[in-house]
Amino acid sequence: MSESGDHHIQVQINCSYVESQSDPMHGRFVFAYTVTLRNLGKQGARLVSRHWIIHDSNGKVQEVRGEGVVGEQPHLDPGQGFQYTSGAMIETPVGTMHGTYQMVADDGTRFEAVIPTFTLSVPRVLH
Repeated sequence: MSESGDHHIQVQINCSYVESQSDPMHGRFVFAYTVTLRNLGKQGARLVSRHWIIHDSNGKVQEVRGEGVVGEQPHLDPGQGFQYTSGAMIETPVGTMHGTYQMVADDGTRFEAVIPTFTLSVPRVLH
């Protein structure tokens, strides 16, 4: 799998703590994240699956794999974007997430779009 000028998906993440769904006394910290994908390549591509790796600060690792995102397998033409919001739960007030989206370009080429590492953090925990 490769990413080249023909096949390039930009991934940006915005994350927030969801206090109303969290229960710190019982090790439940819920975060919402909004992903913005933009096709910067020269060909259209479809997001067919995802692979997330989630770490909490106790060293626990969760891996999540599945088809598409939020019930969709969006197709992005060159220059087109797609945005969705989802969530994650960890057992500590701080953690990280990263992963990849598996893509198929219009020419049949399979490639991965890297999901950069981002921090899950309860406000005022990290300085």
